[in-house]
Amino acid sequence: MNSALMLRRFICVNASATLSSVAPSPKKKPLIFLGSPQVSVTVLEALFDASSAPNSSFEVAGIVTQPPARRDRGRKVLPSPVAQYALEKGLPSDLIFSPEKAGDEAFLSTLRDLQPELCVTAAYGNILPTKFLNIPVHGTVNIHPSSLPLYRGAAPVQRALQDGVQETGVSLAFTVRKLDAGAVIAYKRFQVDDQIKAPELLSLLFSEGSKLLIRELPSIFDGSAKLKAVPQDDSKATLAPKIAPDEAWLSFDQEAFILHNKVRAFAGWPGTRAKVLVLDDKSGQQNELELKIITTRICQSTEVLNGEQDYVTFKKGSLVFPCGGGTALEVLEVQLPGKKAIDATAFWNGLRGQKLKKL
Repeated sequence: MNSALMLRRFICVNASATLSSVAPSPKKKPLIFLGSPQVSVTVLEALFDASSAPNSSFEVAGIVTQPPARRDRGRKVLPSPVAQYALEKGLPSDLIFSPEKAGDEAFLSTLRDLQPELCVTAAYGNILPTKFLNIPVHGTVNIHPSSLPLYRGAAPVQRALQDGVQETGVSLAFTVRKLDAGAVIAYKRFQVDDQIKAPELLSLLFSEGSKLLIRELPSIFDGSAKLKAVPQDDSKATLAPKIAPDEAWLSFDQEAFILHNKVRAFAGWPGTRAKVLVLDDKSGQQNELELKIITTRICQSTEVLNGEQDYVTFKKGSLVFPCGGGTALEVLEVQLPGKKAIDATAFWNGLRGQKLKKL
């Protein structure tokens, strides 16, 4: 049998599963968790830990996650990080569901059989239809990594860093059909320094969001959370649309702070890229390179000599790119296609006296 098919059958919903194989323990309230990437694992881990406590009133009765996908540079079809973690924790494979769409009727039928009292989402990555939202007794709550109603959408952390915000947060809110618009049960705000990147901030916010969730679960189960939840002010809402791969390119006509914030925001995926020209004065040869820009900072000294506005210089361990508005960006770490990331010093030494020109 095809290995990919075996894997798919192993973790996907079995619509013919009997109720006895999926029925939760009658002693605890069944909770369904929905999540997919690694940051979601933090939340699932917190739920497993809390559910195993002697006085716990709930159990994780099932997991919903994205279908298996190619990982490790496309070589292997693997389950999502959440599915892998759930399997490692000993959750039966027939309680790990990966429907193509959350509105799939076979999946919804099995979900109804589980009789969940609550569903929790954290970076699940799929739209939940009304048919889904009507199933759990106490509704569905979502951990959203922003201070709602700010940055509703698929990329709240990335768009916040791209905007250079100095404060952000994480919100625990009820899920409604309108995008990230449900009443907020609890939130926590954080100061954002000018060097933190999206993967670090995402990890921090979901970690803190899991603490909010565990703290608020009793009020969600007893119904008091709905009474205290604060409706969002839609007039103050901002959007955080999904990032497109072609946004990765840097334009040095922009000011340095804009580029620095973009590097921080797009770290991880899709990354940020720039094209440069390597000039050999001795041979007259020119070679165009594509660089992935990994780490930057804003240059405090922006003096650029006449005639050097298009050239990259090296100063105290950084590549200095002249930018728009008389500013300059220090690039501390780069990566060539197919190579490992290296610091600016190693890259500059590898040029062996050749000049570098921005494109």
